[in-house]
Amino acid sequence: MSAAAQRTPLTQGLVLAMDAAGGDGTLALLRDGQLLDARSVVMRSDRDETFFPAVLAMLADAGVTLGELDAVIVGAGPGSFTALRVVAATAKGIVHARGIPLFAVPSLALIVAADESTKALGTRWMSTLDALRGERYAALVISGERGEILRVEQLGLVAAASVAARAAELEALPIGPDEAHAARPQASGVLRCLGLASVARVDLATWEPLYGRLAEAQVKWEAAHGRSLT
Repeated sequence: MSAAAQRTPLTQGLVLAMDAAGGDGTLALLRDGQLLDARSVVMRSDRDETFFPAVLAMLADAGVTLGELDAVIVGAGPGSFTALRVVAATAKGIVHARGIPLFAVPSLALIVAADESTKALGTRWMSTLDALRGERYAALVISGERGEILRVEQLGLVAAASVAARAAELEALPIGPDEAHAARPQASGVLRCLGLASVARVDLATWEPLYGRLAEAQVKWEAAHGRSLT
């Protein structure tokens, strides 16, 4: 294992973070645990793929190259199926070419972690993202007194109409793009996930994002053909 692979992500070296669970892409560039740059990306224009060029542009603006990266951290979902696949493929391509480690962090944790106001408002959050069909992906996100993310418990799919009641059961505050406390996942949130045990190096050959449910295209195909797509 290379020296870069043995380093602790977020705190040492040059680290690229990326996520697109909420549909739009987000990027962050860290050096030794300090944020150098963060930006959002429209995932696709009418004609061109925009995510990887945005990665290259951010690195160029910071005066660094792909060859200088020590690690990549990617939002692992659940969330937008197509956007998660684009980001995962981009991350895998970079780390494969560079021979550096890939780490994954739950995207629902990034909703809480990227919103600085959550530090003062509470330590228990029910983080959600739209899952279509009247449902939301949900997770219980627990933070420490200084705002560091300590634990994430995936709750699966929750009916949108039941979010408030489920959050009350968990003694948590709802947060997400469609909640009263509105926030979206941002790659810069990895800075508050240092103590999260699930931020772990993943196997490049076998890892895939947590999509949370079948792709809409697969659901329609199975409904039309009356059988599962294998």
